[in-house]
Amino acid sequence: MVMRAYVVMAVALATAAAAKDKPAPPPPPAPPPEIIAAPKDPWPSQYKPYPARTTVIRGATIYDGAGNRIDGGMIRLDGGKVAEIGAAVAIPDGATVIDATGKYVTAGIIDIHSHLGVYPSPGVEAHSDGNEGTSPARPEVWAEHSVWPQDPGFSRALAGGITALHVLPGSANLFGGRGTTLKPVYGRSVQEMKFPGAPYSLKMACGENPKRVYGNRNQMPSTRMGNIAYARQLWSDATAYKRRWDDYTRRAQAGTAKPTDAPRRELALDTMMGVLNGEILVQNHCYRADEMANVISMAREFNYKVTTFHHAVESYKIADMLKAEGICSAMWADWYGFKMESFDGIKENIALVHNAGACAIVHSDDENGIQRLNQEASKALAAGRRLGINVPPETAWTWLSLNPAKGLGISDKTGSLEVGKAADVVLWSAEPFSVYARPMNVWIDGALMYDWGDPKRRPTSDFELGQPGVGEVK
Repeated sequence: MVMRAYVVMAVALATAAAAKDKPAPPPPPAPPPEIIAAPKDPWPSQYKPYPARTTVIRGATIYDGAGNRIDGGMIRLDGGKVAEIGAAVAIPDGATVIDATGKYVTAGIIDIHSHLGVYPSPGVEAHSDGNEGTSPARPEVWAEHSVWPQDPGFSRALAGGITALHVLPGSANLFGGRGTTLKPVYGRSVQEMKFPGAPYSLKMACGENPKRVYGNRNQMPSTRMGNIAYARQLWSDATAYKRRWDDYTRRAQAGTAKPTDAPRRELALDTMMGVLNGEILVQNHCYRADEMANVISMAREFNYKVTTFHHAVESYKIADMLKAEGICSAMWADWYGFKMESFDGIKENIALVHNAGACAIVHSDDENGIQRLNQEASKALAAGRRLGINVPPETAWTWLSLNPAKGLGISDKTGSLEVGKAADVVLWSAEPFSVYARPMNVWIDGALMYDWGDPKRRPTSDFELGQPGVGEVK
């Protein structure tokens, strides 16, 4: 018995010694450091597409928005997307089939420059919310916070074949604030109209407007050199702000910074830092070629990119430069001469920019023009032909669809009738560049949102409900 107890004790002592030599288990991993960041999308889209039916349109001439034409073609809309397009497509059981022989189908029109909602109808002072004209630089304001979702203009735009539009602040300021991309589908709030995943923009302006507005108040800027100087200083401030945030983020990721070390948020500089980070797109109001060149130089100095010059009546003078820089021009067909900086506008501007291989866009900047952008593009097409620039109509449709989608950063989602993209489609009564053509049907995300022949499929804003004549067939 003594021997047995001795053996048991020896085994216990050996086990204890082995356990003592065994390394202790590692401590649980530390929680990741809390890193403060400026929110990239604090007001996200709440848009929900309307129910879509499987629809096949056959027999139409199709301009797909990417420059291609299909005569006697077919397109199938399924699940809110373009499911198939070509000379023939499958027709599933239960699909709605539309015979469009003699008619035309196009990608939906996208207006890259609109003030619907911020300058709504009726156009009265109480509705004038597009310019925060209290400082030359107001990048902290957002156009969407002024948008009146019940603007009757949205339904008029839809009836003109518009399937997306970009709403911008006005051009009184060098930095007017953020723009937002919407769908012309009524919602209770602007968030219910916001195009999901579309980047924000920063509206900038150069030229006569800022220097007139603030020069008249004995403020800077009062000259074009003042415009550039003021803008450069703010970009310098934004660069320093970004540097502080980048430094804090690196230290926080390394575990050497506390949340209280994060820089104080400045809403104006948040927007500009978003541009410097490539997350927010610059939409720049600018008329003259020399001023566009100055802005390009400023963008190089501070390492940001201009996505699109708007109005840009002298883009034809620097079309090669715009092509090299990858900058789009959003232009009118024939507006010019209404102030000195628009004096050198020519009707061939759009065709010349396109012919140089640069990105050409037709825009409205007008609550009436947005209803007939197809006719505006038709005027530009005719002006080019008179000059000997013969742009095929299916190519010219890129000015209204794919190019503005590129300028808004949404060309992977819409802008052309390609398989997998949103079924944003217009069926026209005639060749869409004809003055006699009008949209018969408009689909957004595959849902029939407008029907010329059915008053029940013409959206009406709350403001207009009960008004005499609203919804009548004209």
